[in-house]
Amino acid sequence: MPARTGQQYLAGLREQPREVWFRGERVKDVTKQPGLARGALAIASLYDQQSDPKYRAQMTFTSPKTGDPLGLSFIIPRTKEDLENRRVMMLNWARSTCGMMGRSPDFMNVHFAAWAGAADYFAVDGKPYAENMRRYYDHIAENDLVLTHSLLNLQRSRTVSGMFNLEEGTALQAVKETSAGVIVRGARVLATLGPFADEIAVYSPRLGRHTETHSPFALNFSIPCGTPGLKFQCRDSYDYDQSHFDHPLGSRFEEMDCLVFFDDVLVPWERIFIYGDVERLNDAPNITSTSSHTAHQGAAKNLAKCELVLGVALLISETLGNALLPHTQERIGELMMYTELMRACMRAGEADAKLNEWGVMTPASLPVETTRNLFMTAYPRMAEILQLMSSSSMMILPTEADMKSPMAPYIEQYLATEGSNARDRVKLFHLAWDIACSSFGQRQVLYERFFASDPLTRARALASTYPKKEVTDRVLEFLNRDD
Repeated sequence: MPARTGQQYLAGLREQPREVWFRGERVKDVTKQPGLARGALAIASLYDQQSDPKYRAQMTFTSPKTGDPLGLSFIIPRTKEDLENRRVMMLNWARSTCGMMGRSPDFMNVHFAAWAGAADYFAVDGKPYAENMRRYYDHIAENDLVLTHSLLNLQRSRTVSGMFNLEEGTALQAVKETSAGVIVRGARVLATLGPFADEIAVYSPRLGRHTETHSPFALNFSIPCGTPGLKFQCRDSYDYDQSHFDHPLGSRFEEMDCLVFFDDVLVPWERIFIYGDVERLNDAPNITSTSSHTAHQGAAKNLAKCELVLGVALLISETLGNALLPHTQERIGELMMYTELMRACMRAGEADAKLNEWGVMTPASLPVETTRNLFMTAYPRMAEILQLMSSSSMMILPTEADMKSPMAPYIEQYLATEGSNARDRVKLFHLAWDIACSSFGQRQVLYERFFASDPLTRARALASTYPKKEVTDRVLEFLNRDD
């Protein structure tokens, strides 16, 4: 099947029954469910770009197997040009969602493309896991499927050391082997995009348990979201079924986060990529370069988000007429800095990219991984800057219905500024509110704080890969100079 359209994607969701629970009830059709449906439409709009003459050339590549056009985020990059073309595609999607869908389908697509390129890493003890990976990549790429994923196990308690405290009855584990596959039981979080996905990938970026060589918790597999025993529990929705005027982001880009319960779920042997091997699971992100590729995708998302916040801030300063005030200029300058740092790190990752041991062109890890560390603190600050720049203008927000009521003449007279009429002012500050203050906006702040794990873990990850000796040697060389 060539790259899908939005309608084909929505039809696929309807054709695969799955167990999704939302507000106390099982959802019959996520494409029609209030609070969820518009999230599905947002994903469909991304797929429509693949057949839109305006975008099509930037969104697809030719399948080496079938000759069909495939979504470009599935490409296994072999050249720097492949990375650059993929970045253009990812930015198109990210800008379409204003960077507000952190787990748009390209995130998992680039992940599995990197794994497929390094499929031999999964070969072990004569097991067919490497071939499983290659076959699965072909399956999702040729059928243009949407994947969600669940990375983390729930824990009943935390250890002082910070290591994972995995317990039977809570964490996801293999409980039985059969001729057909492995039976798994437990729970996982955080399946963003869960109700809108065709399949779910289950793996761990870091399982820990370094004293063990084999563990029933060491699992890496993918299965359809309609697999019997698989249950998705949604949080409440931040799409309040209101207009795009009143909630411009929440009404469009609710990607939903889910708990996932595995109630004795059968995972077929052909869908397993790692089973029991603790070391292989722990090492996979770095050795297969998936971490660098997903960081590259995340940088595109972050850049689109920076551009949105900066653009809103600039319009706020024009609307309120305070663009030349020193504190406004300082805050705008800070937003510009974040935007350009994100762009520069993303492009540096491409410029310094190298082939990894599997022959996959891989973004340089330090600049692209730096975008993850930076955004953990930068995005909450960006939202705060919008609050500081907007102040009471975020609080005096009539609704779209008010703009059509008998109060409209008063609103038009008193909320207009020298830089804007009242309607445009109110519409702009509804957007600022949805970025910085609404429940949708605060979920975004929380999400970015922990998008790539916690700040301490990210700092340790960066420190472990940074070439520290290069800079310390320069200092020692200077100290030993006699001139």
